Amino acid sequence: MRYWLVMPAAGASERFGGPTPKQYVELAGRTVIEWSLAPFLDDERCAGAVVALAAHDSGWAPVAARLRASLARGAPEITTCTGGAQRCLSVRRALATLAASAAPEDWVLVHDAARPCLERGDLERLLAALAAHPEGGLLAAPVADTLKRGAPGDAAAAGAAVLETVDRTALWRALTPQMFRYGKLCAALDAAQAAGRHPSDEAQALEWLGARPLLIAGSPTNLKMTDAAELALAAAILQARRS
Repeated sequence: MRYWLVMPAAGASERFGGPTPKQYVELAGRTVIEWSLAPFLDDERCAGAVVALAAHDSGWAPVAARLRASLARGAPEITTCTGGAQRCLSVRRALATLAASAAPEDWVLVHDAARPCLERGDLERLLAALAAHPEGGLLAAPVADTLKRGAPGDAAAAGAAVLETVDRTALWRALTPQMFRYGKLCAALDAAQAAGRHPSDEAQALEWLGARPLLIAGSPTNLKMTDAAELALAAAILQARRS
């Protein structure tokens, strides 16, 4: 097996706050995005990586310099492209960058730049489970908490009235990487764009075309950084793994 990595990293990190986009915040001696890239850059099955950056990104250059200095010979080549206003547009532009290299049946893994705690075992499980699957799938975590539906329009800070308790049976939290065939993923994103729709993840774009991606159980420690509290939790997770 071989695969290509696509990493959307063009977001403005508005919810995270602070002057530095969350993918470039320091975490346990590296930036968040370096941790997010690491499992793939150490994997000989990764044929190459494309990182989609904001138009005026100023944080990638020092990261790229460190990676060039530290990566072993034969590590996957990293290229960049300019991302879009939505995640799906960034992913599609990154896929276009691979047009001359990737075959329609090649696998593409899309991983969030702000997920620095991907476990190697989860990556191995994803690749093994989907190697012969016709459509692809994604890492996901079964929902463990009791779910409440609040009244629409109520401000979260002021509290929201409970409308109902939602049955969590068969509900999952979508994680990344998400893994699909290059040709099918391009077609799904193109169809969504043509219809004026913006999928929240790659799996949804495939679902809109009638596909049923496979859910592969992943660790709940595969956090997506959205605020400073999760940054501290990620640091604790990475430190525990080192120990």
